Amino acid sequence: MPSFDSSRGRFRLADRHIAVFAHLLDKETPPAELFHSLRELQQTGLVGPEGELSPLLRDLLTAVANPLVLIQAEVTGQHGPLTHGVVVGQDAVFSHDGWPGEEESEYVPIEPSTLVWELARKVKLQRVEIEESELRDVSEIKTTMGALDATFAALEQASDDVDTTRTAALDALSGASDLTEPELSTLVELTMSLNSTWRITTAWGGKPGAASVRSIAVWDCGHHGHWQRVQPQEPIQEGEIGPDSTLQIVRTSPGRLWDQIADLLPDKEDLVGHNA
Repeated sequence: MPSFDSSRGRFRLADRHIAVFAHLLDKETPPAELFHSLRELQQTGLVGPEGELSPLLRDLLTAVANPLVLIQAEVTGQHGPLTHGVVVGQDAVFSHDGWPGEEESEYVPIEPSTLVWELARKVKLQRVEIEESELRDVSEIKTTMGALDATFAALEQASDDVDTTRTAALDALSGASDLTEPELSTLVELTMSLNSTWRITTAWGGKPGAASVRSIAVWDCGHHGHWQRVQPQEPIQEGEIGPDSTLQIVRTSPGRLWDQIADLLPDKEDLVGHNA
């Protein structure tokens, strides 16, 4: 059910509610499959009986209807994938966060100057350096996506005994790749310690007719630190990756990732055609 907090200008909305707004902004009647969503918005007071949009929505819908930059943070952890994001409009910036098991995301206005902090928060990136783990002898691992899939398949059959699970994963990875020690054991330890994997993607219009996209993908391996996936190279298009695709991960640090997140954002001169 959608809701809002007028004191802080924040809203809880599902994608289907955003779709209703899009039709109403275009002076269209939402299709039948969105009637229930329309009624929910009317019950909440965000849409009037004749389809009038609440003035409270002005900044949010202006940004959503004509964004300068769209940012998506895809995070996969214990509860499965979640999608967060930021919409940068001409006059307002809105951050939205998903929540496990819930359809709605919370949309909150933020200051543009806090954008890097906001993106770091979404992926739980802390700039304090993580203590170096015992895996200090390896800084890069290169194998295939099929080998990684085999390792995860073995881990999904994990027993309650950690040593048994580790042995099964090592056997699976050894049989599916040409990795040798210490990279073989290191990759198994990293997959076993994964807190989450995340990817941040930014997109904007750029030059007329040419959209610009930047993206990074990272493994958060807990006390084993952060590892950036440099291959397959981002941004990845659907259908580009197969079992034989190269997988390459490189040890990195929160400080370097912070700088890379900042570099994902376009400069003013990149936003050609927009009055940024």
